[in-house]
Amino acid sequence: MNTTNITAKELRALGYPESPVIPVAMQAVQQHCKHQTKAEVIALLTTVLATPEAFLNDEHWSMVAQKLMPTTNSVIALQPEPVPVRIYGEAHIQEGALRQMNTAAHLPISVAGALMPDAHQGYGLPIGGVLATRNAVIPYGVGVDIGCRMCLSIFDMPTQLLDEKPQFFAREIGEATLFGSGAQFAKPANHEVLEDPLFKALPLLQKMHDKAWRQLGSSGSGNHFVEFGKVTIRAYDETLQVPPGDYIGLLSHSGSRALGATIANHYTQLAMQQCKLPQEAAHLAWLSMNDEDGIAYWLAMNLAGNYASACHHIIHAKIAKQLGMPPIRMVENHHNFAWKETLNGEEVIVHRKGATPAGKDVLGIIPGSMTANGFIVKGKGATAAINSASHGAGRQMSRTEALKSITKKQLQEVLAQHGVTLLGGGLDEAPFAYKNIETVMESQQDLVAIVGTFTPRIVKMCGDAPKSYRKKSSVVEGE
Repeated sequence: MNTTNITAKELRALGYPESPVIPVAMQAVQQHCKHQTKAEVIALLTTVLATPEAFLNDEHWSMVAQKLMPTTNSVIALQPEPVPVRIYGEAHIQEGALRQMNTAAHLPISVAGALMPDAHQGYGLPIGGVLATRNAVIPYGVGVDIGCRMCLSIFDMPTQLLDEKPQFFAREIGEATLFGSGAQFAKPANHEVLEDPLFKALPLLQKMHDKAWRQLGSSGSGNHFVEFGKVTIRAYDETLQVPPGDYIGLLSHSGSRALGATIANHYTQLAMQQCKLPQEAAHLAWLSMNDEDGIAYWLAMNLAGNYASACHHIIHAKIAKQLGMPPIRMVENHHNFAWKETLNGEEVIVHRKGATPAGKDVLGIIPGSMTANGFIVKGKGATAAINSASHGAGRQMSRTEALKSITKKQLQEVLAQHGVTLLGGGLDEAPFAYKNIETVMESQQDLVAIVGTFTPRIVKMCGDAPKSYRKKSSVVEGE
């Protein structure tokens, strides 16, 4: 008799702890109890639960027994030797980010790391940090704004229209989305992502469904934006497949809103409770991919990524409708995410926190600032960089530093010099707060090839006073 139908609910009723034992026990039942009756299986499970020490060397039940043994909550030691970490543009990366990446390289789950030239300090893994791990996911290695992404629509329209009808393009951005950390639509859009069964299966997501619906298609605050500009393609590329020329581009940058932040904070707390690390590594706590919490986080993270993508597609679809034409090409890439990939023949979990996927011939967008060019790029598949590149220019000033040192006059002057109309946007997002994008691109010539540029012209950002940053003098999270 096949008894592979033992459920998590039945295991809980026997007294099995919620995590991380239940999925391991279910797998053991499926693999080793195919010819036993359900009563026999339940009796065996009860015995294992009562005396796990008797099964520590059992061929079939040792993994379950190990997870049932009492824990001492002892601190997990870092490895004495770090895994290899390749650093790009090190001369322009601040010490805090370098120190955080070095700490991550000493984790016992780490396989390899890389630091992108736009890197700066964050929480846990630095912004611009890439870390491959073995069978474990680090919520703060992904970041708070899960699945934050760039999305570019290229329209076959004459670029002089941006000068001739600036009010039209500004109005279309304003009507297509909302900015602000708490922004919600009175009449939200609908999208199939809201029908994902995870919204019912996971209690955390069930509570978030209504707010996720009301924020669908909004853009957030901080460095998030929607902007029109000029796309220039100088030579035909087989991957991009856009003829050479100048086009109107619509570029957006935002993430998974409150949904992603809630997932990140919830599972980070669980990871830190279960995975005790030295103080300097505390935010690098991980969840095992064999455990229920790790699996739940992975599913929730992917849902948040799909939600973030849906937000962009809604914005772009609204504007395309008003422009009266579909884009001839859309390019989209995301960061603040983790992927299952193969590195040197081994399956690993690759965390890219503020880093762009840059596998062989993978397209992406690397923006500059509100006045600096962005770049459409094609990955070169550099193994040393774990198939990654920067996600932007990267900050060289914290928000607090920018607010203290940059004046409104300076911002207005640089906007005028570059012919940029800014709708919203504060001094903390002024171009001076960012590294030189040209220097960043020079530092990653081995990682990506440039196939086009995007020059900002009409830029919409939140513009709310960044009150929440005033006590964070050196750390900027959520990039």
